[in-house]
Amino acid sequence: MRDRLNKQIAAFTLSELLVVLVIIGILILLALPSLMPLISKTRSLEAKQALKHVHTLQKSYYYEYARFGALLDDIGFEGERLSTDSENPGNANYLIEIVDSSPTTYLARATAVIDFDGDGVFNVWEINQEGNINEIVKD
Repeated sequence: MRDRLNKQIAAFTLSELLVVLVIIGILILLALPSLMPLISKTRSLEAKQALKHVHTLQKSYYYEYARFGALLDDIGFEGERLSTDSENPGNANYLIEIVDSSPTTYLARATAVIDFDGDGVFNVWEINQEGNINEIVKD
């Protein structure tokens, strides 16, 4: 019985595990700046998808009423809650709005509510009645 208690199990020490964690942390910090453009690019997909949805709703509204809608509620757009909402935060990183509307034209805009790369510039995308999506302000 005593022989079983004296057997040692091969394992790593706490200091060895801490050294490995520190090395992994340093590698992540080195890789993070090169990954920031990819993070911003994937976040901009949210804006593009929302604007494409607005365009589809605007086309449907135009076919029904022979003019474009001036408000998001008019066309039936229900945006997700913004991530910056203090009372009830959601997942949306872009504020969607219709900034210009006439019977034959419209302009919708998606403005970032978060500065993705911390440079003080907020990303802005726009779409028009022809479905052309343009990045107005790059982040």
